[in-house]
Amino acid sequence: MNATVAATIAHSKAQALFVCVLAALAGLMFGLDIGVISGATQFIQNTFAVSDHVIERIVSAMMLGAALGAAGAGWLSGHLGRKRSLILGALLFVAGSLLCAVAWSPATLILARVVLGLAIGIASFTAPLYLAEVAPEHIRGAMVSLYQLMITIGILVAFLSDLAFSYSGNWRWMLGVIAVPGVLFLVGVTLLPESPRWLLMRARKDEALDVLRRLRGDPAVVAREASDIEEQLKRPQLGWHLFMENSNFRRSAGLGVLLQVVQQLTGINVVMYYAPRIFQAMGYATAAQMWFTAAVGLTNVLATFIAIAYVDRWGRKPILYAGFAVMAVGLGVVGTLMHLGITTEGEQVLAVVMLLIFIVGFAMSAGPLVWTLCSEIQPLKGRDFGIGASTLTNWVVNWVVGNTFLTLLNTFGRAQTFWLYAVLNASFLLFTYALVPETKGVTLEQIERKLMSGARLRDIGR
Repeated sequence: MNATVAATIAHSKAQALFVCVLAALAGLMFGLDIGVISGATQFIQNTFAVSDHVIERIVSAMMLGAALGAAGAGWLSGHLGRKRSLILGALLFVAGSLLCAVAWSPATLILARVVLGLAIGIASFTAPLYLAEVAPEHIRGAMVSLYQLMITIGILVAFLSDLAFSYSGNWRWMLGVIAVPGVLFLVGVTLLPESPRWLLMRARKDEALDVLRRLRGDPAVVAREASDIEEQLKRPQLGWHLFMENSNFRRSAGLGVLLQVVQQLTGINVVMYYAPRIFQAMGYATAAQMWFTAAVGLTNVLATFIAIAYVDRWGRKPILYAGFAVMAVGLGVVGTLMHLGITTEGEQVLAVVMLLIFIVGFAMSAGPLVWTLCSEIQPLKGRDFGIGASTLTNWVVNWVVGNTFLTLLNTFGRAQTFWLYAVLNASFLLFTYALVPETKGVTLEQIERKLMSGARLRDIGR
């Protein structure tokens, strides 16, 4: 390889990395909206004098909108393209944020959060799909995990913003200030190239090859990847028809749905949406609640680096095993402390530490890896449908979690609620063993061939 070719390949790798990082910033919007409502709920409750049930509706309205957005995102990304779908998501995000800031009633706030949810539903479908199609295979897992890192950074930034505004109790600024990064993302996403896979699906081969050359550099790699995609595209996206006619595709779509159910039933968004309320149950005052909520966000960010660093070295399954075990222990101890009664300072500190350990378990495993796996296991001709179904499921179950946690605390009991989520996490170890494939270092095309040949789901990877 001569110096010129080597330099071209190095430049292309750098450009591919830049594109992936920019696309992953969609996760920042996702994280901002998850985190920002946590610190605002108590002030909203005081302003409008509403019950816990209304607060659950305000919190979960975003997830309802996201479910609707995810339901339509497959069609949007297929017809408009990945890039323009991300632009639409950014526009809706900015509009929803500004409407939240000026909301004059609980009903208006619910509507505004539905608009925000539409944006997040589109982005949560399109961004991982785009990343899986653009990233080189040897860093694909890390790049899709980067999307999850951006979610965690968004949550942390929102928690810190909530902390700053909590001293004045200005929840309108808490909810409205996230429009600023939304505008920045909108500008940035206009710089992205379109997905080469989508361009080839639209018979725009010259444009697709141009994008591949920019992102891969090596002519041999460009030719091979384009050939692989074209071979698959001889049969078009079949979506629902393929789901009804092909049992192998039903298996991959079903696994994607189950993976998203598992991710939400870990209980992560119970903490993200209601962290101050949880710390209140541990006996902490308002100021401490907000500081510890920020600590949750920081822990979430730092632990996500574990997945990014090791997902393409250790593999998906070992990290999932470790994560579910850690989460089960963390929530189990928190529930036990609440059952026995948290009365001393030492017990308070232990409860916080175990909750943060739970966050570490999620951020290093199910958080990023579920999105990674869902983007990897679907065959190209049904990918939009398969990822759309799993993303829709994520938001439906997310809505259930967000709309029931305070009710569970008030009726089922604090300790029992945390024990319930601990048991669920323990059961997910068996789920991982029985159904989840190891996809480390395997191309999307190889995964598809094994799936469609009838191999067991756990065997469609390496």
